[in-house]
Amino acid sequence: MHLAKGKNQNMKSPILETRRQVMSTIVCAYPGGRECAAGRLGIALKKLDNHVYESAGSRPLDDTQLHLLEQEAGTTHLPDYISAMYDGVFIRNAKAEQLDNLDLYAHGMTTTIKRGAVDSLIAKALQDGVIDEAELAEIIHAHRQHIAARHSEVDAVITLHRRPQK
Repeated sequence: MHLAKGKNQNMKSPILETRRQVMSTIVCAYPGGRECAAGRLGIALKKLDNHVYESAGSRPLDDTQLHLLEQEAGTTHLPDYISAMYDGVFIRNAKAEQLDNLDLYAHGMTTTIKRGAVDSLIAKALQDGVIDEAELAEIIHAHRQHIAARHSEVDAVITLHRRPQK
């Protein structure tokens, strides 16, 4: 199977509410952690920390730097964060040369698991008869992950089985 195994595929991905949280999560998810992320960007560890926490007058890491780290970590925290700002979801397009029927099965299982997570959160939230703001945030976050997984699943089926263009 060729599915990327990034942190965003975990059921417990964090709800990221600020760009600073996004940067920190990306750096922590990078293989080897902060030290390796700093090395990959060609900056000292202290300078990386200053960028991530916007301290010592440092600007935040730019989108290109975050994209580079995420490409190598297999995560999509930045586009997920930006998509959520617009009440949308980020979906990575499938590539036919990286798909087979086992991948389609894995996509289907991921979608089912994520839908179950949404249903579970709703059931838990309704135990007291109301959905509070924290429960709402969790439900919407899980729902976005489910919708993205479903879209990815459908895209993968279409991509793998589409008739070649003549």
